[in-house]
Amino acid sequence: MITTAPSPKLPELEEIRSGLPNICGWETVVQLVANHNEPVFLPQASLHLEHISAGFACALHMHQPTIPAGANGELIGNLQHMFEHPGEGDNHNAGIFAWCYSRMGDFILELVGNGCHPRIMLDYSGNLLWGLRQMGRDDILDNLKRLACDPRYQPYVEWLGTMWSHAVVPSTPIPDIKLHIQAWQHHFAAIFGYEALKRVKGFSPPEMHMPNHPDTLYEYIKALKDCGYRWLMVQEHSVEQLDGSGLTHDQKYIPNRLIARNSCGEVIHMTVLIKTQGSDTKLVAQMQPYHEAKSRDRQRIGEQWVPACVTQIADGENGGVMMNEFPRDFQPVWYEIKENGRRATGVVGLNGTEYIELIEAAGVNPEDYPEIQAVQQHKIWQRVDPENATPEAVEQAITELKEIDHQFHMDGASWTNDLSWVRGYENVLEPMTQLSAAFHQKFDPLVQADPSVTQQAEYQQALLYNLLLQTSCFRYWGQGTWTNYAHELYRRGKAAIGE
Repeated sequence: MITTAPSPKLPELEEIRSGLPNICGWETVVQLVANHNEPVFLPQASLHLEHISAGFACALHMHQPTIPAGANGELIGNLQHMFEHPGEGDNHNAGIFAWCYSRMGDFILELVGNGCHPRIMLDYSGNLLWGLRQMGRDDILDNLKRLACDPRYQPYVEWLGTMWSHAVVPSTPIPDIKLHIQAWQHHFAAIFGYEALKRVKGFSPPEMHMPNHPDTLYEYIKALKDCGYRWLMVQEHSVEQLDGSGLTHDQKYIPNRLIARNSCGEVIHMTVLIKTQGSDTKLVAQMQPYHEAKSRDRQRIGEQWVPACVTQIADGENGGVMMNEFPRDFQPVWYEIKENGRRATGVVGLNGTEYIELIEAAGVNPEDYPEIQAVQQHKIWQRVDPENATPEAVEQAITELKEIDHQFHMDGASWTNDLSWVRGYENVLEPMTQLSAAFHQKFDPLVQADPSVTQQAEYQQALLYNLLLQTSCFRYWGQGTWTNYAHELYRRGKAAIGE
């Protein structure tokens, strides 16, 4: 088992405390580590911007929910449940899924060892990381730890932050958004170390879900920036230009500047990279971003000409194409473009933070990125003067728009726009709201009086159940068993709070 030494003068974080994942207790330390503006990839950059015609950035999203389905109702990861019940559904794929969670550690080592320059961004939910440890799969975690901690492989792999328990942001209670973000940072630092956390500057939201209610979006972006994130990946149809029109074709291949304005008129902004097209895993499995990048060229941002970059993300394990075609198609690309960006001009692989750092080091001003906002917000700001907005005026505008425009909603947008994460799931959403309210009613005054309360086992357990209940799978995977899991988590959460 690979161990990670704590950074000097910082407290060592245990991965497991009181039998549960370490998701809270050292918020100030974690924020201190994560909230910096130092370059991450630039000091080791070997690419020459003038030798790059275009780039492509691929990310893999990995997740398995935590469910109360152990032998005696214990909390276990769904992957463990798959192994223990191989005859149900597609559970026979458990072994392949486990290999998918581990294999990038093998692929990257092989490619780098052969003189290639691969790139990959990795997004692992906290549920999955904890589940792997519960199963004793140190082999998988050690493979991942090599990618996160070994300086030889850091130029090639970028870890992306996410919500710890795979919560979709628009229907997550606003006070819990930051708790999910912080919980993931805690857990990641406990497994991989502070230095690895320091390098995590991009954020990958579950289901690529973007909130479009002005207040939710504002608090989301504020939480991300408070936690040290520099950029966010967004789905192209979840955003719009400030005049309500869709993004232009060229606009999707450079960074954009997301503007978030709340109902009190406060404004915050964040750099975003646009995830193009749908969620079809074939796009990444067959390395479509690379092939699309070959048709792209340099684009102008302000006074600078920079390479365009095609950004895409897909489930890293789910579906035959990721199981079979991705390992076949991922590796040959890197041998094909081995010299590009160095001794030859052409298409190169990039990671998100690396791309942003390279073009900004070349003189691009982030204020020159195209400005965008969450989809449907233009309709609100047509009715409400942004400079004189009030919560009452915004809510009135939302109510009126819902009455006259059947296409208008404040449910947000994701890569599965044919699926609502709200309608028909009141039997999960109402317990979510109730448990969150009970959690904050009990603990917020205690934490305000004494921040060290978050280190207590009682707080840790209550927070865990609060976050677990918000896992999107309890809605995405339908009524029945999965909503029953949610009801059991709610029951245990209420007991953990003392109700």
